[in-house]
Amino acid sequence: MELMVLTTLLLLLILVPIFYLFNHKKYNGQLPPGSLGLPVIGQSLGLLRALKADKVEKWFQERITNHGHVWKASLFGYPTVVLHGPAANKFVYTCDGNLLANSQPPSLTRIVGCKNLMELSANDHKRVRAALVSFLKLEVLKQYVAKVDVEIQHHLQSHWHGKHEVQVQPLMKTLTFNIICSLLFGIERGPQREKLLPLFHAMIEGVLSVPINLPFSKYKRAIIARKKLVPMIIHLIQKKKEALMEQNQGDIPHKDLITSLLSIRHDDSSTMTSEEEIIDNIIVVMIAGYDTTSVLLTFFVRLLASNKSIYSTIVQEQQEISNSKAPEEALTWEDLTKMKYTWRVATELTRINPPVALSFRRAKQDIEYGGFIIPKGWQVMISMSMTHMDESIFQNPTMFDPTRFEKHAPLPPPFSYMAFGGGPRMCPGFELAKMETLVMIHRLVTTFTWELLKKDESFKRVPMPEFDQGLLVRVKPLKLRNQGVL
Repeated sequence: MELMVLTTLLLLLILVPIFYLFNHKKYNGQLPPGSLGLPVIGQSLGLLRALKADKVEKWFQERITNHGHVWKASLFGYPTVVLHGPAANKFVYTCDGNLLANSQPPSLTRIVGCKNLMELSANDHKRVRAALVSFLKLEVLKQYVAKVDVEIQHHLQSHWHGKHEVQVQPLMKTLTFNIICSLLFGIERGPQREKLLPLFHAMIEGVLSVPINLPFSKYKRAIIARKKLVPMIIHLIQKKKEALMEQNQGDIPHKDLITSLLSIRHDDSSTMTSEEEIIDNIIVVMIAGYDTTSVLLTFFVRLLASNKSIYSTIVQEQQEISNSKAPEEALTWEDLTKMKYTWRVATELTRINPPVALSFRRAKQDIEYGGFIIPKGWQVMISMSMTHMDESIFQNPTMFDPTRFEKHAPLPPPFSYMAFGGGPRMCPGFELAKMETLVMIHRLVTTFTWELLKKDESFKRVPMPEFDQGLLVRVKPLKLRNQGVL
């Protein structure tokens, strides 16, 4: 087995440079500037090191300084053209599917599946996105605010109350995982949830890795995790199908995402989404929701512990809502609409630290862009953080300033704030992430105070931001604190 792997690597080292050589000659100087680097690996390791050190903007800026806003590299197994700026963001997020396919790096595709929303184009993308949005749209999610609130209060009771110190990020991941299990899978608390969590964690660690299937690598572990997960999802789908049959083929309101996807049918009563599409999109929604919202909440907790002015304003906004409700009364969507300042803070947090740093596409034919040729089959990549931190777009971009997103503040150019994507590729789970964030912050600031145990605790991107010690905080229950017990 090891001999076969080594032989494959040697062949790649010999054949890939030959391919690149002929490819370069074909385009006769029309390729963007830059270097493809070593075969297969290219600049992947350098970019991964920059992500881990939270220096990805510096890594990009060095190459923008050297080559301009369009340049080439070899990343995650493919020659890649990297684009920068609002116009580039618009091009990538609105481009015709016949020009740019929504293809991801091979490592991500093999782990998540080729029928997921990030891979699909044209009519298939519209069809599957419509099926997902049918459940994740605002009108449906409004019905689930109380359910999310109950899940969050249970989480705080189980993991925060009675603790003097907690690791915020692992707990936020546990919370978002449980909410998604409940809303998307229809799996309530218990052993079934616990079996899923380590599998998703292994898959997330492998999504941006060099796609070489070596033993004990993150990529290999992620592939194994998917193989274990898929039969579990198939079993879950079968149970949902049986339940729908018993309940007159879905005439009841949809209770979870799987049931919703199974219930949407063509005119001939056939299911609009295939089993493979359901599996792959459940996985991608789970991965996206599990890590992205937990990252936002973790940065939110850190900010509130270190910025007293923002903390005081948010506490005042949330306390006014709390004072208008009975002690055990659940939050409603109307309550969330009053949390305007809290959401502006969340928006600024995602501007400075977007949970997802990179977005990929694949050229389906030769494309002319910016005076250069993007060859058919090459990757196209953008980095959201590069426009977020562009001082020509956001004045003093490193300064935290929620007033940027006030109602009467000047709007940034279209496709410059990209934390949740844009255009027809806007994240369908945006409203769910907003709901989770607002409910959790409300319950946190009206129940606890906290302080950072390590004020300069750093984080790395692997590929999502991960705090070195999980963001350690010392927690104080508000009621006990006010009574002078703490």
